Amino acid sequence: MYRRFLLVSLLVAAPLAAAAPKEWPQFRGPQGDGLALDAHPPTAFSDTHRVTWHTPVHGKAWASPVVGGGRVWLATATEDATELSVVALDAASGKVLLDRTLFRVAKPQFVHKFNSAASPTPLLAGNRVYVTFGSPGTACLDAKSGNTLWERRDIECNHYRGAGSSPILHQGKLILNFDGSDHQFLVALDAKDGHTVWKTQRGIDYKDLGPDGKPDSEGDWRKAFATCQIATIDGVTQLFSQGAKAFYSYDPADGRERWRVEERTSHSAGTRPVVGHGLVFFPTGWSQGQVLAVHPGNNGEVIDANASTPAATKLSIAWRTKRNVPKKPSLLLLDDLLYGIDETGIATCWEAKTGTVVWNERIGGNYSAAPVATREHLYFCSEEGRVTVVATGRRFAKVAANQLGDGFMASPAIVGNALFLRSRSEVYRID
Repeated sequence: MYRRFLLVSLLVAAPLAAAAPKEWPQFRGPQGDGLALDAHPPTAFSDTHRVTWHTPVHGKAWASPVVGGGRVWLATATEDATELSVVALDAASGKVLLDRTLFRVAKPQFVHKFNSAASPTPLLAGNRVYVTFGSPGTACLDAKSGNTLWERRDIECNHYRGAGSSPILHQGKLILNFDGSDHQFLVALDAKDGHTVWKTQRGIDYKDLGPDGKPDSEGDWRKAFATCQIATIDGVTQLFSQGAKAFYSYDPADGRERWRVEERTSHSAGTRPVVGHGLVFFPTGWSQGQVLAVHPGNNGEVIDANASTPAATKLSIAWRTKRNVPKKPSLLLLDDLLYGIDETGIATCWEAKTGTVVWNERIGGNYSAAPVATREHLYFCSEEGRVTVVATGRRFAKVAANQLGDGFMASPAIVGNALFLRSRSEVYRID
């Protein structure tokens, strides 16, 4: 199974056509990019139309559903963050097959009302399920029995607003971001037994210490919620990871930093980058956020994204925009076009290579969930429970607007031609 994930990671650098996915094993799908190009899920549906099943799920959780082995896996938590659980549903019927509390937390960290104590998305690999809640704990389960194979409760930071970074898997290593107000690092765990393979501290000097020697705002500007991505560009396999104030490339074998782009005007980044055309695309976060298209550089290079004079380095900014920047939803890259939606419901299509705006339209609503796409359609899920379907391509065309459930914070999954949606209280299968 690990060989298959390696193959996926090597191919992710270029947008490729693929069959409708037979599983959706991690945050944003098989390649971590939100694409299911050859799938054909419904575009028009409602609470009573095209719903194969819907199943209530207890707790408050923004973790996306992952699907594999005939099961839908979900992380969830009590609203007070004292009980952290995993739930498995039968993918065909929606029947609850497993509902198990993994961790009990006597003194939970503060979780902002816009977040949940179960926001990181689980990861499936063969007969194993990997679930993390950040500092409260990370566990590996047997996918058939639900029994714990290993767990770690000693990897900690103060998430300050709650955790949000999902795990990824590469060459037998489970890689996690921990960007808290007090500690900021990446850690790679052996996927078989959970022992630490490497741990790397963030390399940036935050330059935020006050006269008392403590970070401004209790370290609030040091936190982040982003998820890593693996890609091969110019023959070099790189681990892309976004923290506070910087975007990094690491060697996934040992965690050594290759290069970084510093961006000190933004904070609280929470997306997963997309890669194509020799570029890495990502929003930089809140405050003065912007979308950056970065050309990867050589080992040791560091640049300031906002420098008035570009550095004479291979590492460079291909283009940028500060208009209608998504703060929470990740981007979609399909062929030569980059798509995004900001929190206020303005969707934008850019030329991926140049940043030229192709179209920019308000579809309404508020958005946290990352969109997904097939070859023909984009699916945007709003916090108010509306799923707006827009045609891909250079001409904006709204295909459908579907009202369903009590609002979406979690990103969708597509398996075969089925759409799996997690609302605030239920999971839906749409066929």
